[in-house]
Amino acid sequence: MRKETIVENLNAVGERIVTCCNNCDRDPAEITLLAVSKTRPAEDLRIAYAAGQRHFGENYLQEALEKQNALQDLDIHWHFIGPLQSNKSRAVAEHFDWMHTVDRLKIAQRLSSQRPTNLAPLNICLQVNIDNEQSKSGIAPQDLEALAREVVQLPGLRLRGLMAIPAARQTVQAQHQPFLEMARLLHSLQELFPNEELDTLSMGMSADMEAAIACGATIVRIGTDIFGARNYSE
Repeated sequence: MRKETIVENLNAVGERIVTCCNNCDRDPAEITLLAVSKTRPAEDLRIAYAAGQRHFGENYLQEALEKQNALQDLDIHWHFIGPLQSNKSRAVAEHFDWMHTVDRLKIAQRLSSQRPTNLAPLNICLQVNIDNEQSKSGIAPQDLEALAREVVQLPGLRLRGLMAIPAARQTVQAQHQPFLEMARLLHSLQELFPNEELDTLSMGMSADMEAAIACGATIVRIGTDIFGARNYSE
């Protein structure tokens, strides 16, 4: 994609975030824009970085590691936002700052044991299957507390909050429902673990970002509206 287009798109998404925050009485500084860069060449990430973007989300591990190698001169905050097989957990533990898709204790335990001691704890979000969709990963809401109680005890990890990918909805009003439930779940965890840094709701993408922010999102994951339609052919 042309450099100018990526910069223009980043600016447009930033303006959307500011407008939405103004409309719901939130501070735009509370919102982290996570540029979802899967299938994008390293050159596109470098352009976005030069325009001020610092947080990038990757779904595919091998592709992400190749980009990290190509962009090691940049101070990027790397987020893993895809499903993770147990046998690939070490690379995430060693090379990422955030992991958004923890939904079972086994993965959390492996990330904990494999996190290098010279690195800061790995920031963890527990993925919630908020709409109980068979096609999506995530823990059921009723099982969240039990998993959180285990994760907060693991060294090398820092439980920061929750992540969700709700089913598509046709109206903004309908979009609010799962996001409000996510906010309620986070509040419940905050009450259970008052000494933990539970400050993160990773939710909202290009089509429902405004609803997510209005309901308390702190990280919005935006890909298409920054980089354009994805190319999966390579």
